[in-house]
Amino acid sequence: MEQVTVKQNSSLNIAGKVRDYMMLIKFSLSFMVVFSAVISYLLAPQIPKQGWSWFHVIMLFIGGLLVTGSANAVNQIVEKDTDAMMLRTSKRPVASGRMQPAEAWAFAIITIAAGVFILGYFFNWLSAGLALFSWFVYAYMYTPLKKVSSVSVLLGAVPGALPCLIGWAAGQDELSAGGWVLFAIQFFWQFPHFWAIAWIAHKDYSNAGFKLMPSVEGPTKYSAVQSVIYSLVLIPVGALPYLVGMSGMMSLWIVLAANLLMLWQSIRLYREMEKKAARRVMFTSYIYLPVVLLALLADKIV
Repeated sequence: MEQVTVKQNSSLNIAGKVRDYMMLIKFSLSFMVVFSAVISYLLAPQIPKQGWSWFHVIMLFIGGLLVTGSANAVNQIVEKDTDAMMLRTSKRPVASGRMQPAEAWAFAIITIAAGVFILGYFFNWLSAGLALFSWFVYAYMYTPLKKVSSVSVLLGAVPGALPCLIGWAAGQDELSAGGWVLFAIQFFWQFPHFWAIAWIAHKDYSNAGFKLMPSVEGPTKYSAVQSVIYSLVLIPVGALPYLVGMSGMMSLWIVLAANLLMLWQSIRLYREMEKKAARRVMFTSYIYLPVVLLALLADKIV
């Protein structure tokens, strides 16, 4: 019986450690980030000429996940005290004390090194360099700036959109117009997306000292109108894949419909000024990105 109990406890400890590492890398967020890199890689025009393999898709996914996971780990190490103050983040492994900062640092260093090496070795050093730059900006510029100014959201949108350029560079070995178009879509998408999250969690963020809303007063009409403005900007930006010859007319209409839905939900937030409306913007933004990227890929012009 004692042996069975020891085995059960060992299994529980292993499962708990795996869950902690999944939380440390923010797996759901990291998956979405890497998803955009993989789709951008497949949209790069050289892929049909050279052919692509599942092996390279998997390696891009692994390399991107390691880099993104490392950045998220550094973020949680640096913000462990403020994470502990917020209900939504207090159970994170470093903030809760289940994982020591030294262990998290070791993980972050190993994963960034491995991720950059995978991208450089299996693809090219341009994509690896972009990944390292993205990691640095997110971990060492955006993260500390969150307590200083809402400009951090603008800065944070750069590494948030760089996965598109990383994937494009991995597929084409250069940064041409198509990669920048994808970067622009993901860049502007982040503002209504993130501000909706910040609106919902404003009290938690404010108590922890974060300054993330466009207005110093927090969820105000000014903050809501910023979401409307950036949703409006997405409409012409969303037409760029068609204009540069990346994708066809069908995806143009799908992207337009997605942009109009995002705009409508942002307008509803401005009119209603409630958390319920902010949640609609947030959930619409979660749907928006995969729909747009998959539509562009399905309608890709070879």
